[in-house]
Amino acid sequence: MAQPDQKKFFENLSGAGKAIAVLTSGGDAQGMNAAVRAVVRVGIYVGAKVYFIHEGYQGLVDGGENIEEAKWESVSSMLQVGGTVIGSARCKEFRTHEGRRAAALNLVLRGITNLCVIGGDGSLTGANLFREEWSGLLDELVQQGKIDKESAEKYSHLNIVGMVGSIDNDFCGTDMTIGTDSALHRIIEVVDAIVTTAQSHQRTFVLEVMGRHCGYLALVSALACGADWMFIPEMPPADGWEEQMCTKLSENRARKKRLNIIIVSEGAIDTSNKPITSEHIKDLVVKCLGFDTRVTILGHVQRGGTPSAFDRILASRMGVEAVLALLEASADTPACVVSLCGNQAVRLPLMECVQMTQEVQKAMDERKFEEAVRLRGRSFENNLNTYKLLAHRKPQSELPISSFNVAVLNVGAPAAGMNAAVRSAVRVGITEGHKIFAVNDGFEGFAKGQIKEIKWGDVGGWTGQGGSLLGTKRTLPAKHLEKIAEQMKANQINALLVIGGFEAYLGLVELLAARGKYDEFCVPIVMVPATVSNNVPGSDFSIGADTALNAITDTCDRIKQSASGTKRRVFIIETMGGYCGYLASVGGLAAGADAAYIFEEPFDIRDLQANVEHLTAKMKTSIQRGLVLRNENSNENYTTDFIYQLYSEEGKGVFDCRKNVLGHMQQGGAPSPFDRNFGTKIAAKAMLWISRKLKETYRKDEGRVFANTDDTACLLGMRRRALVFQPVVELKNETDFVHRIPKEQWWLKLRPLMKILAKYKTSLDVSESGQLEHVVRHRRPEESEGVPA
Repeated sequence: MAQPDQKKFFENLSGAGKAIAVLTSGGDAQGMNAAVRAVVRVGIYVGAKVYFIHEGYQGLVDGGENIEEAKWESVSSMLQVGGTVIGSARCKEFRTHEGRRAAALNLVLRGITNLCVIGGDGSLTGANLFREEWSGLLDELVQQGKIDKESAEKYSHLNIVGMVGSIDNDFCGTDMTIGTDSALHRIIEVVDAIVTTAQSHQRTFVLEVMGRHCGYLALVSALACGADWMFIPEMPPADGWEEQMCTKLSENRARKKRLNIIIVSEGAIDTSNKPITSEHIKDLVVKCLGFDTRVTILGHVQRGGTPSAFDRILASRMGVEAVLALLEASADTPACVVSLCGNQAVRLPLMECVQMTQEVQKAMDERKFEEAVRLRGRSFENNLNTYKLLAHRKPQSELPISSFNVAVLNVGAPAAGMNAAVRSAVRVGITEGHKIFAVNDGFEGFAKGQIKEIKWGDVGGWTGQGGSLLGTKRTLPAKHLEKIAEQMKANQINALLVIGGFEAYLGLVELLAARGKYDEFCVPIVMVPATVSNNVPGSDFSIGADTALNAITDTCDRIKQSASGTKRRVFIIETMGGYCGYLASVGGLAAGADAAYIFEEPFDIRDLQANVEHLTAKMKTSIQRGLVLRNENSNENYTTDFIYQLYSEEGKGVFDCRKNVLGHMQQGGAPSPFDRNFGTKIAAKAMLWISRKLKETYRKDEGRVFANTDDTACLLGMRRRALVFQPVVELKNETDFVHRIPKEQWWLKLRPLMKILAKYKTSLDVSESGQLEHVVRHRRPEESEGVPA
């Protein structure tokens, strides 16, 4: 990594004299267009020529009109479009030596020596072979008289950078591939729709999802919807699974559960390597249980629709990183793939990733399924471990014996995904042998004694519910400390799990300060961040923020569509977030906004004027619409109304204005797959931490738990590449308590990307980019887990 005193800035990298071509290959995936857009605009921004290659490798071999120079406006309006606008195709010719030679000629004739390939492992392997053969292909072209020696010397090496576009998330080396999150959105939309109809009729639904060789979509959707049973290629069910599954379904129905969901990956197999089909499962359920059972095969629905906010941001970040990698590449640089590790974009050698992806298949062919799961990477492994923890209720006799009572409460404003977190915490806690108590209405309800034991079945079906089923209030505990302490004593509460936003964090600070006066608070306490504002110190992400981002992005898409009909219109949209500009900034990047006003980046009348001038210039091009986001507390004087009136006045005769305050719709709705999954995994990890701390702090001689060290009151957050427990005391120095935000926020680094993609000249620190890393093959036990995906 570059040292802090050797800052590396994007604007110092020049693409002058360079030509970059971008192609999409293999199966299409939502978000590919966002990646193409980022490559084109960043390439043009640095002064390079950028070319589209239409129809994938077929276009590369055929040449002619298939290779077209891209302009800034060429990629307008494609951010929100699914699939790939420049086309994709399977190409037999490129697999032949002659086909690759034809492709090399087409590139050399246009002076293109930088190729950005967006596709799966087959597409990327083909690109690497092309690069390895490049100098030989040029020699052959010289011999055939198709190019001269000077051209062969001038274009002597080809740089390749890959981005993985695949809805299956089947590529090793990256936590998430472009398109996976959007495919999960399609699956969860279907599941949520099925839930309503199935509950009306007491039905069992067998859902078949894509994933011929990789069970990621089935696994994560099973986690995100609380499926009763799941089948994936990496984990064939043990012999006798038919009887076990039917027993489980029958028990669930006996507990008044009106709906059973079974999720099957299309590549699911049993231990004898025989396919397990959705029809076979349906017949089995009907024959053994007589349940009304239906099969839904999702098919290409999963590839369709508009990309999610996550995929747009991921693809935009990867596109920028890909151009950086091409600008910095030399003849000795191996072909690399831009990947996501935790919350960081990293570069990995392409063939290391491909080799590991092939090793997964080899392990599965050899029936080494545990090895296959480990090779899939930490994201897959963590999902599978969480699923195993939550899916099957163990008989009472198999549970560890624990005399501990744990209370769970929600604090602050409601956030989508809170209920998934509560469900996960309750079930993991019960599996650990604890009694779990649910507190209604936060600290206020705690003080009033609104506390009761909650059982496994009580949280069934909670993952897809928005808001907070426990009820939540913003009330802080300071005024009610004595009453809360009384309730903790009366209910013998030995640990607390608090799920919430900034108020929850302040609540922990207050409980910690009260430990000296009240022994009842000397218990393990952990907080899981859940707020749409994403303003909790100690975590890059909060539960609920992804759902809010998708609400903003969907609204912006519709608004942009209405503007494209009327022409020359600018929309000013106010987002939530308090003083935190996360939603406005990252929503702006996902929606293709022209500007986003936030508190963390002060702005004045000159900035507003510059934005108006920028939009005026834009209206003279073919893109005759504008989108401006404003965080609700970005400036007390430059209100949404003020900005709307200023733009209306200054834009007279050039564009007209509309404004829209999104308000509480950002907090509502069904949680996104990311929030369901993040809530599920982070709460499970928090409950396991509580179990460990309870054992460590139990004093046998006194027969009680006593925890008063700093490390027994923690916040569990996502930091860069890992989920980490951080003592709340240590986070106080990182907090701006007046404005309720962390002093340093990682996403501020994304703001220049939005500006660059909107054609503003700006400074971008790329010190963290650059060095090629290697694929981590064996995860060390002490490593924390990465981004939930």
